[in-house]
Amino acid sequence: MLNIIRHGTKTSQTPLLIAHGLFGSARNWGVIAKRLSSEREVFVVDMRNHGFSPWAESHNYADMAEDLAEVITSQMSGKAHVLGHSMGGKAAMMLSLLHPDLVAKLTVADIAPVSYEHSQQGNIDAMLSVDLSKIETRSDALAALEPQLADAALAAFFTQSLDVKEKRWRLNLQALAREMPRILAFPQPPEGAAFTGPTLFLSGAASNYVTAEHRPLIKALFPTARFAKIPDAGHWLHAEKPREFVAAVEAWLAAI
Repeated sequence: MLNIIRHGTKTSQTPLLIAHGLFGSARNWGVIAKRLSSEREVFVVDMRNHGFSPWAESHNYADMAEDLAEVITSQMSGKAHVLGHSMGGKAAMMLSLLHPDLVAKLTVADIAPVSYEHSQQGNIDAMLSVDLSKIETRSDALAALEPQLADAALAAFFTQSLDVKEKRWRLNLQALAREMPRILAFPQPPEGAAFTGPTLFLSGAASNYVTAEHRPLIKALFPTARFAKIPDAGHWLHAEKPREFVAAVEAWLAAI
């Protein structure tokens, strides 16, 4: 089963499950999860091939949906609100389409059920280029990684998944590289599949990941979908505007 970090205590409110994006981890969501745990228990998972969760040969959305379903059925009394960002948002969407009975409210953060063209292979190559045998501190890793990246700020994010002591990435980079076409895509749902439960597509106003052109497909799969944007936020809306992000999610989950 996936590695889980729990925040808050069990209450009468429906618990919340959070699924992170590519190269992320449950730890990245610690501040957000803690703030969201004032009213309900929050479960944040390391997705497969990330963090402390098991590594697997496959990294597709059907399998990731089953991973999330296992957490809900075994740890969360069989039903949960589900929030997913980017890759985690696609996994959350697939979960709701395959197991709608497990999802109370669905929140999809800055991603649509479509294929994207921006491959992450360059970032994987950059991480693989680091000679971990020479890395003694996180600063060493940053110095080695920053010149390899178009955006040096990504180095700090990526090194959160580096085990300096063991000199290994807590990312199955080989599997992620091999499965990149599936990560960028969104699989064809079963014929007639739709999630009719409450759904919010929450995007960054400065992001182009969810556009007006995507809405017909979104509405076909998620007919009750609502749309909201956080001003001055890009794809990493939860990191760029954490207070606004938490406020939006709390209001959405509290709404009847």
